[in-house]
Amino acid sequence: MTELPELVVADRDAGAGAELGAVGLVVVGAFEGEAPEPAGLPPAVAAAAGRLAARPGWRGHEEQRAEAGLESGGPVVALQGLGKRARLTAQGLARWLRDAVDAGQKNGFESIAVALPAHPETAGAGAPERVERGLLTAAYRFDRFQTERDRPGVRARRLVAVPPAGAAADYRAAAGAARAVAAGVGLSRDLANTPANEASPAWMEERCRELAAEHGMRVTVLDAAELARRGMGGLLAVGSGSAQPPRLVRLDLDRGGPRVALVGKGVTFDTGGISLKPADKMAEMKYDKCGACTALGAARAAAELGLPVALSVYLPLAENMPDGSSCRPGDIVRCYNGKTVEILNTDAEGRLILADALAWAAEEEPAAVLELSTLTGAAVVALGHEAAALYTPDDGLAGELAAAAAASGDRLWRMPLFPEVAEQLKGDHADLKNLGSRWGGANFAAAFLGQFVGAVARWAHLDIAGVAYVGENDDEPKGATGWGVHLAVDWLRAGAGRTPGE
Repeated sequence: MTELPELVVADRDAGAGAELGAVGLVVVGAFEGEAPEPAGLPPAVAAAAGRLAARPGWRGHEEQRAEAGLESGGPVVALQGLGKRARLTAQGLARWLRDAVDAGQKNGFESIAVALPAHPETAGAGAPERVERGLLTAAYRFDRFQTERDRPGVRARRLVAVPPAGAAADYRAAAGAARAVAAGVGLSRDLANTPANEASPAWMEERCRELAAEHGMRVTVLDAAELARRGMGGLLAVGSGSAQPPRLVRLDLDRGGPRVALVGKGVTFDTGGISLKPADKMAEMKYDKCGACTALGAARAAAELGLPVALSVYLPLAENMPDGSSCRPGDIVRCYNGKTVEILNTDAEGRLILADALAWAAEEEPAAVLELSTLTGAAVVALGHEAAALYTPDDGLAGELAAAAAASGDRLWRMPLFPEVAEQLKGDHADLKNLGSRWGGANFAAAFLGQFVGAVARWAHLDIAGVAYVGENDDEPKGATGWGVHLAVDWLRAGAGRTPGE
């Protein structure tokens, strides 16, 4: 896994001189129309930031940046705008941290400090962990397939957080949890970014076994023969056209408390099968395993944090390929809970593999089920790349997840589960069909999954198609985001009686 940099907290109340004297770049944040906050910064750094703010044209707009070296030597000082104070959000601050660290890395700085002004997003409830996680994940790069000469800049090895005055103790208290979550995010991104010629279902199984061995989890793997014996026809159908056999991996972390299930969609590459996708952007379909990668990242973080949870993670893994043995439109398959499904479109495959995994999870009668999947383009049409779609019939669970979203910065938007939508999924020649009408496709997919949760009332489906990765036409760095790891961990932590930073 990509190695995390060292994280240090500098205390403005103690002058912050020792920590900042050892870095190559100090990035000072300033709000639009406001002077930088010099309190606690070394005099030379504060003076340099003041001179930069006094330059003609400096306003503190978002993405505005100016830098200068110190006349007496020492670190380079960069002044970077945060935009209007009233408009700063957790998501905006995360982008700012990413831009600050990324610019430093591209310019060859291996040690970078970030000085933050006072604001609820920098020193409010839950802010220290969000900021530190944001710093650590900002340094992430997936570059193991690049030769040394083609890697731009350097990778930061040391990051220094300089919180507002009076907040250093809170930042130090939150550092361990932030590091555990950032490691989970890094694992999720590494797995998701790995291309399908390496990241096959078998490769994902091996990564699961490594994680289980490292963190004391039990691992159970259902291969194709066992899937057939158990009647898991949805997963078998999706994987039938690939030379890489499907499997269903289960990880168990038993540390007391009620059992909770995480289910993650793991299509290692999605061509659409016989219902072939257009060639445009098909290279992005290595990211169709992001749900499984998020679940694994959350499991790693939960283990490292020592959360007192009984966690079961279910990962249906398959490659959806066209072949003479592929499932066809019109085929009827029987899933693990006995329900039959008429396949109208082989590109609506995620719900088929999740049907078997959810039915197995529900059979264990967990207290709650949280499922994550890059399931539909319709969710992206509805919400863009700003939030994941949340579907759940349980208002209490919806509230818990909304609180976790607010604490983590991983945005959610609740969507409807109308009963008439489920009625429209009744098949002509089978119990169900895997496709609804053209409109409201994300709603139909969620309603389909609801047919496989058995008696579990507290279940939630997160359609993360719009937030799990950044594609080729977006302005942000390309690749997997690790979205949902922090949210899932905060939800588990709240259920275990803990709060962010503990």
